[in-house]
Amino acid sequence: MNRPLAGKVALVAGGTRGAGRGIAVQLGAAGATVYVTGRTTRSEKSEMNRPETIEETAEQVTAAGGEGIPVQVDHLVPEQVRELVDRIGSEQGALHVLVNDIWGTTAMEWQKAVWESDLDNGLHTLRLAVDTHAITSHFALPLLIKSPGGLVVEVTDGTDEYNAVNYRNSFFYDLAKGAVSRMAFALAHEVAPHGATAVLLTPGWLRSEFMLGEFGVTEENWRDATKFQPHFAISESPAYVGRAVAALAADPDVSRWNGKSLSSGQLAQVYGFTDLDGSQPDAWRYMVEVQDPGKPADTTGYR
Repeated sequence: MNRPLAGKVALVAGGTRGAGRGIAVQLGAAGATVYVTGRTTRSEKSEMNRPETIEETAEQVTAAGGEGIPVQVDHLVPEQVRELVDRIGSEQGALHVLVNDIWGTTAMEWQKAVWESDLDNGLHTLRLAVDTHAITSHFALPLLIKSPGGLVVEVTDGTDEYNAVNYRNSFFYDLAKGAVSRMAFALAHEVAPHGATAVLLTPGWLRSEFMLGEFGVTEENWRDATKFQPHFAISESPAYVGRAVAALAADPDVSRWNGKSLSSGQLAQVYGFTDLDGSQPDAWRYMVEVQDPGKPADTTGYR
């Protein structure tokens, strides 16, 4: 088996489900030891009230060939994050990959201006999307930069290019994703002198557990959803963005990406990985060239 990340230690902050789970599992498949954090365990649920747990993710990491270590952490609580990083340092002596994928919001209001939005929900969304990432970076980066070649991945929704010219559904969602983008930019400047790299990374239309549930399909029959949402044909599994992170982490020349906004589809063309079905969906190019202009769904040339 190809295990380019054997001996490497990763922290996937927000790895309970979705992109975080996909990233954790694919880092494990590449041989990494992966600390998986989130609020939902088999004995306690978060405010999201979802069935997925950090233990399940960690078990999938181990089954894939790595070592998964679940740790219940609320990334809004600085002391819990401090204790997490102290534990990683004590148990492993190093941290080579930090993935900030924390989100966890439950009350998004779509297509609402700031004055129409529920202020408490909006501000809580910003805390979940922004404060958590800042708190985690504050405590984790001193350990990461001790080892040359470290990688920081800020996970968001949309490339810088796309988000710069498109309103992202509501004031608070737009602001949250824009802030994460700027965090990646700032971190790139701060970690580069220490031999580390920071990037912004977005999946495409993600077939998360939530999205599959909304469409009433599974990963096995997801194409059935295209009957009522044809553009879902461009969607991708969480493994796809996971393979993007694994490819970045294994790249000895990863510093070439420092400060860049990247997508899973873009990196698939560079590194040659595929989604689970062997395709290479390029969702953000499809969005610009097909979906947004109102053309009929046709993924020819896009996956």
